[in-house]
Amino acid sequence: MYDVIIIGGGPAGLTAGLYSGRAKLKSLIIEKGLTGGLVTTTEWVENYPGFEEGILGAELAQKMEKQATRFGAEIKQGAVTGIAVNEKIKKVLLEDGSEIESRSIILATGAHPRYLKVPGEDEFRGRGVSYCATCDGAFFRGETIAVVGGGDSAVQEAIFLTKFAEKVYIIHRRDTLRAEKILQERAFNNPKIEMVWDSVVEKIEGENGVSKLHVKNVKSEEMSAIDVQGVFIYIGYNPNTEFLAGLANLDGENYLVTDANMNTSSTGIYAAGDVRAKPLKQIATAVGDGAIAAMAAEKYIEENF
Repeated sequence: MYDVIIIGGGPAGLTAGLYSGRAKLKSLIIEKGLTGGLVTTTEWVENYPGFEEGILGAELAQKMEKQATRFGAEIKQGAVTGIAVNEKIKKVLLEDGSEIESRSIILATGAHPRYLKVPGEDEFRGRGVSYCATCDGAFFRGETIAVVGGGDSAVQEAIFLTKFAEKVYIIHRRDTLRAEKILQERAFNNPKIEMVWDSVVEKIEGENGVSKLHVKNVKSEEMSAIDVQGVFIYIGYNPNTEFLAGLANLDGENYLVTDANMNTSSTGIYAAGDVRAKPLKQIATAVGDGAIAAMAAEKYIEENF
């Protein structure tokens, strides 16, 4: 029996584990992938306070993990398939058939990349189609690639990819980027980056790997082809809430709805990080969520057990 089970080992989950561990609550973090979550796929983090020169995403995740475990949080690898609630006790169901009981739960499951859903995307996934520049950028040394998207992730990873690629197209459906101004400035000043405005990818083509993108201009409806050897897709994320099955209220985009104390609509179950409906999804906001959720769980346990 745990006091707190935290589902998800990204910045929100690790921070929740740090705070619940320091509160002397028996705490378990369950992570199905790499501890650290999407932070581990980010090459360089510049906007997390305390690291004035920036820090490698993987290194930041490692520091967070060590800090959480130092104060007693346990970490278990596994995929959660469901949650059952029997009065005050919550039961976490795992893919391997095991079940773990807890007095409270913090959902910090994050989000996964959104797909383009165009012909060729599934076929060439892992053979030129990628969602992780840090993971796959080095495979494209000296080649021409495209990044689809216009937000922070798209622009930051496009800049990173110029370390390897000869040329990087940024394909964006609008005529202005949504990324931070400093990232825009760096992209516009990088001679390897070329912008493709007002455009969407309609088809990904190739034989043994990606060789061409068919692109449509959304204003003129004109079709064109761009020769590339790879395409990195950064068009947003979908929350990892599929396994909840009516356990807690979701918004129209399937993000968990919480109050200011991270309470979901299910008593004793909290949400933190990118899985939660909120205006800004960043590492800094995720760790704040995790801290609040852990403190709320501590108060709930004190009052109910």
